[in-house]
Amino acid sequence: MKLIRRISDSDIFTGAKILIETVSRYASRGVLIDDQNNVAMMYMAQLNLYKLPGGGIEEGEPKEEAFLREIKEETGYSAEITHELGYIEEHKNSNEFMQLSYCYIAKAWGKASAVDLSESELDLGMHVKWMTCDQALEVMSESLKICNDYSLKFMIIRDMTILESAIDILEK
Repeated sequence: MKLIRRISDSDIFTGAKILIETVSRYASRGVLIDDQNNVAMMYMAQLNLYKLPGGGIEEGEPKEEAFLREIKEETGYSAEITHELGYIEEHKNSNEFMQLSYCYIAKAWGKASAVDLSESELDLGMHVKWMTCDQALEVMSESLKICNDYSLKFMIIRDMTILESAIDILEK
């Protein structure tokens, strides 16, 4: 799997790019599309921010299965992975935390069932909103402008990078 991007404090602030050696958390995430190539965006109402579906990989869980599980939990849809995009490293030096996210494109199929959100996701008012790729990039760009939270800025930059990588494939 190829490296898509390394995000560090230098992408948030100024200064040298400092990389953390040890992975603190492995995650699996990406772009979920429907039959019209609309993108599933997870809207966090309490923060007025958008993210892509995805989350942590459970111990012993294959990274592809983790992404499909996260899609089902967060959107209610079953899906099939259509493309492997690569991985992104987030080097959060202020937190001494490095997350490695495996990234994919998946196609939703069937009808949505009930979501299975965590308590923190419910508290954030998280729910899926479908939109075009251009709309998704626009709302994430707006999210980045209004966000003042260190870790959330990493999330938005990461997810914009994933979506841009997916658009390159989807538009071919």
